Amino acid sequence: MPTDSPAPADTPRTPPAPAAPVPAPFPERAALPDPGPAPTLRDPDVPAPAAPVPAPAAPVPAPGPGGPAPATPRGYRAVFAVAEFRAVFAAHLLSLLGVVVSELALTVLVYDLTGSPLLSALTFALGLLPYIVGGTLFAGVADRYPARRVLVVCDLLCAACVAVMLVPATPVAGLLALRCLVAAIAPVFTGTRMAALTDILGEGDLYVLGRSLLRIVSQSAMLIGFGAGGMLLTVLSPRGAITVTVVTFLCSAALLRFGTQDRPARATTGEGAGGTLLKESLSGARLVLGDRRIRALMLLFWLPAMFVVAPEALAAPYADAIGASPAALGLLLCAMAVGHIGAELFVGSALSPRNRSRIVLPVAAVGLLPLLVYAVRPGLPLALAALALAGAGAAYVIGLDQWFVDAVPQELRGRAMTLLTAGLMTVQGLGMALAGLAAEFFPVHQVVAGSGIIGTVCALLLVAEVRRTDPRRMSYTEERDGADRHVTSR
Repeated sequence: MPTDSPAPADTPRTPPAPAAPVPAPFPERAALPDPGPAPTLRDPDVPAPAAPVPAPAAPVPAPGPGGPAPATPRGYRAVFAVAEFRAVFAAHLLSLLGVVVSELALTVLVYDLTGSPLLSALTFALGLLPYIVGGTLFAGVADRYPARRVLVVCDLLCAACVAVMLVPATPVAGLLALRCLVAAIAPVFTGTRMAALTDILGEGDLYVLGRSLLRIVSQSAMLIGFGAGGMLLTVLSPRGAITVTVVTFLCSAALLRFGTQDRPARATTGEGAGGTLLKESLSGARLVLGDRRIRALMLLFWLPAMFVVAPEALAAPYADAIGASPAALGLLLCAMAVGHIGAELFVGSALSPRNRSRIVLPVAAVGLLPLLVYAVRPGLPLALAALALAGAGAAYVIGLDQWFVDAVPQELRGRAMTLLTAGLMTVQGLGMALAGLAAEFFPVHQVVAGSGIIGTVCALLLVAEVRRTDPRRMSYTEERDGADRHVTSR
């Protein structure tokens, strides 16, 4: 199933390492040690109760003949130690590669059938536009039904849509409609998987690292998938290459069905619960966006992503403007993904949960500044460095994942994460369209630099709002205001 994110769960054969304590958004003061119960007075004539016999300590496994017992896995290795996550990871990798290959093959097929560059480009655009529709109208599915069932049915529906594309009699309009349907299903699948990861890995550090791995796979698929699709199209027809996607969807469905545990649907309590699917979906969106803290965190996911896509959307005209070769164009398109993957791997493996939390707001605030290099119309080496740095700036999302899952109530989690996915894809498509429109009136390098400036201003405003909505900061303010009122009333 397309896009990056989570799926249901199964108890691992070997228990995962205990999750690290969830980091607070801002450093806390260390709690004072518990002094224990207060001493009680005892009648000297009454004998003291016998001291409780301590429970026997858990047996410590003896070291093997080669030395001490192996250490408990940490970091990304601890995530892969969970058998159920391995099934989710493999399903994500298979389906994502299949989707990327099918996007390329379908674009070629539509161009072969029509000879229209517009319809060929529209095929790509239709992979983004229906996200907001599916994510808003069908988000209730993620909480209303068991996660495993939702994920498997989504994969089977997508496999059926792609299978119909293979029928030679399917007209171009039908191909585009089926493309829209697959794109509308994608946010429901992704949001359900994201929410289900909290059941598989818990809500702490393992969840954060699991989300990070799925995101890395998504970035890597863009680099590998298009290359694989290009090679497949040298030996297969476009419809033959699309067949690969049917197989990957079916394999993903099988992995999720037999590799994950069946859990009940999330409790849907509160406003909108028990109504129609559309009512639950819209009610969930209203509750999520109506919460000031959740809304601020969601915008911190969305808005930087909206502006950072400008250099990718305008890579071809920029390469032409600086006289770069087609090979250089490929480097411009890959540089940001390479920076993102490298930074995310470093932050996920080298930083502690607390430090990942500490860098969220500073990195989000400055992550778009490398795009300002475009103001001087840089050559290829400097442009590639700026793009790699801008990609690395997205590593703040690892800590933001933890804040988001902490802020969203469990009964809203599926709908919130479906809406998050849908909005993220939609704003990226909107950002590409706006960058293209601006490039009709201004030089490309100025448009990219302008995106960096406007995006940084938006990021700074959001950082301030996230700080204001921090629960501990708000709690402290309320306590202080209460104390002030008490002193004033004397």
